Amino acid sequence: MKCVKTCCFTGHRIIKITPELVQRLKDTIIELIEQGVNDFYDGGAIGFDMLCAETVIALKAEYSDIKLNLLLPCPPEEQVKGWNKAQVKRYNNILQAADSVAVLSGHYTNDCMKLRNKRLVELADCCICYCTNPRSGTGQTVRMAREEGIDVINLC
Repeated sequence: MKCVKTCCFTGHRIIKITPELVQRLKDTIIELIEQGVNDFYDGGAIGFDMLCAETVIALKAEYSDIKLNLLLPCPPEEQVKGWNKAQVKRYNNILQAADSVAVLSGHYTNDCMKLRNKRLVELADCCICYCTNPRSGTGQTVRMAREEGIDVINLC
């Protein structure tokens, strides 16, 4: 059995967050923690990324050894352009609670999201995703993970 220590998240920005999804995500993360995963990598996008980051943050109270590592595609002030106030507030709370924050590009570029997704996969032993559209950026990230032999857990 492959030793799994790191996990990345990828998912759509627009998702229906249900109590069932929240519970499945929490249960999946706990199962990975109990198997030895302690580093979680998140891209900081709205939607599934935020849900995952907030779940890891909440679980840190019970599992103090886990870490939330943000891999941002561009500086925070550029990543949040076009977001509403509630989304920006959630994002800032996640930034403050993260154990590490890496900004991969000095400014927004056409390919900074793809580069972020590639880096998420490079750092991960497994991937939790919410993917309904294989032709999306999330679908592309899932394909990259599978090509690298990384286990992918799709929660949708």
